[in-house]
Amino acid sequence: MKGLVLWGINNIFYVKGLEDGLQRECRIKGKKMDFETRFYNPLSAGDFVEFEDIRGEEGKALLLSRYDRRNYFARWNKKGRALQTLAVNMETLYCIVSPETPPFRPRFIDRALILAEQGNLDVAIIMNKCDQEIPDWVNERLDDFKSMGMKVYYTSCENGQGIEELKSVIHGRTVGFAGQSGVGKSTILNLLIPEAGQRTAEVSEKMSRGRHTTNFAIMIPHSDGAGYIIDTPGIRDLLLWGIESADLSHWFTDFYRAEGECSFNGCRHLQEPGCTVKTAVSKGLINEDRYESYVRMMDELMENEQKY
Repeated sequence: MKGLVLWGINNIFYVKGLEDGLQRECRIKGKKMDFETRFYNPLSAGDFVEFEDIRGEEGKALLLSRYDRRNYFARWNKKGRALQTLAVNMETLYCIVSPETPPFRPRFIDRALILAEQGNLDVAIIMNKCDQEIPDWVNERLDDFKSMGMKVYYTSCENGQGIEELKSVIHGRTVGFAGQSGVGKSTILNLLIPEAGQRTAEVSEKMSRGRHTTNFAIMIPHSDGAGYIIDTPGIRDLLLWGIESADLSHWFTDFYRAEGECSFNGCRHLQEPGCTVKTAVSKGLINEDRYESYVRMMDELMENEQKY
């Protein structure tokens, strides 16, 4: 039978059968599933799987295989030295941020953009807590993302601004929410899906470990069953993977127009003379903070290349 992984942790997965709509507690049949092993975790919320019920054990099943993923959002797991998938098979990943409390971190979005593009996934931004004052530099950075084709939604859980618009945009779709702790991700979720808090509490009780549910991703259905929101863990860091430092600028589409005129082939846009990307930054054609984000990623990649 075919099923949908709703959530899972410690190799125990809760799967909804697509034929009967029933939820099952599943384990992988055998020691591992027969598919690519580059991922730290074998399955994620949003995966479609094939399973078989265990005779004589109601609500229990064995996972046989995983269907191909349409897309995925994954980061590098430094401890496991492999990709850690956060969520899969979404139509859009929404990066939720706030202007001041906690402070706006556009470099989180810069990294999420790259990771999402690697996973063939579209990204949009939700600027939550927009009842707070939004500094000019934050608006400039948001305008920069808009110029790259990203949609930005403005919401406030305090006065309800933008919630109905967001609800109409995501209804009937499967989307993911990602953000750092404190940006109001769970509050938005509860406004969009009133049953979400009850749903996550039930999952916590089922785990019986006293762990907060946002330690792992969970699929939450819309009230009328039309689509899902995949609530991902509160993310502190997004580590890049599969990118060589020499190729990093290829992931910065706003560099394209300038970098073709650099004096040196393979210019890394750091200290090289005649770099037109740095010239574009000095002229305000490329956002200075966006460029600084690039420099920090470059330092990280070059340091890793020296280590490994």
